[in-house]
Amino acid sequence: MIILGFESSCDETGVAAVCTQRGLLAHALHSQIAMHQDYGGVVPELASRDHIQRVVPLTRGVFAQAGIGAGDVGAVAYTAGPGLAGALLVGAAVAQAFAWSRGLPAIPIHHLEGHLLSPLLADPRPDFPFVALLVSGGHTQLMRVDGVGRYTLLGETLDDAAGEAFDKSAKLMGLGYPGGPALAALAGQGDEKRFSLPRPMLHSGDLDFSFSGLKTAVLTRVQSLRKSDEWDDRARADLAAATQAAIVDVLAAKAVAALKSTGLKRLVVAGGVGANQRLRAHFDHALPKLRAQAYFPPLALCTDNGAMIAFAAAQRVNAGLADLSQRDHAFTVRPRWDLADISIG
Repeated sequence: MIILGFESSCDETGVAAVCTQRGLLAHALHSQIAMHQDYGGVVPELASRDHIQRVVPLTRGVFAQAGIGAGDVGAVAYTAGPGLAGALLVGAAVAQAFAWSRGLPAIPIHHLEGHLLSPLLADPRPDFPFVALLVSGGHTQLMRVDGVGRYTLLGETLDDAAGEAFDKSAKLMGLGYPGGPALAALAGQGDEKRFSLPRPMLHSGDLDFSFSGLKTAVLTRVQSLRKSDEWDDRARADLAAATQAAIVDVLAAKAVAALKSTGLKRLVVAGGVGANQRLRAHFDHALPKLRAQAYFPPLALCTDNGAMIAFAAAQRVNAGLADLSQRDHAFTVRPRWDLADISIG
């Protein structure tokens, strides 16, 4: 069965076609970064309008790339949440309309489940069970994954997520949008040992996270450097490197603790922060010492994309967790949606 997937939860429009037997056939993605840069962040109304403009051309491109037509699609999937309400409604409405027009089932997918399962698109792919470190936008969570739909929360952020710590720190340093990639790029030019920054909850004894204190420490340091007239390009690069090191150290320590507490040897790192090269290098170096292995999605699939949504739907179909008999195309979206709500045990 070929599943057509739509992702429109925030500032990227993604469409993809996945075969339940053969895997990913084609995907197309449009990022709204250039449009939102002038505002220093995502403007929800502009995001929704842009999704409307992009989704049909992207769908046609996926059909052409995969060599298929509308008649070859057996089911439609879409991101139902969490995300921006207006943006979610665009993808959901298009998906449901397509499904209704062809008499097909429409499968609502949790955005984070898409990220969670996206490393299964890589080669090599992890076997179940594994520990997953989800670091996507406003979400930082550690999950035990025993199979599709079988997720146990091990720990999560109590305030700012890792992605928010990257973005907010970058803004404090005067870097452009999106802040996370800008900070990571600048960090490569800096000395991470010049400034000492806190590692919140590093020794808390649990698997929860907190990054608001780090953001405050960055603010205090920037203000101090400005006051002493030491805020220059070198200081900005060094502070970026120190900030990245602090975030990576916390994420890595908690992930390793999760592996030890569960006794598992496979770690999946998914979400936008999973593209961070320092984080990847840290795990590639540290985990073999534990006889463990880290798995990442392909770099092109770390950010939001339609491939992960269509793929998650395919995994649910293969696991018998999708109701393909459902043809009622009334729908809603869930801007707030706990991943634990979809777990079957």
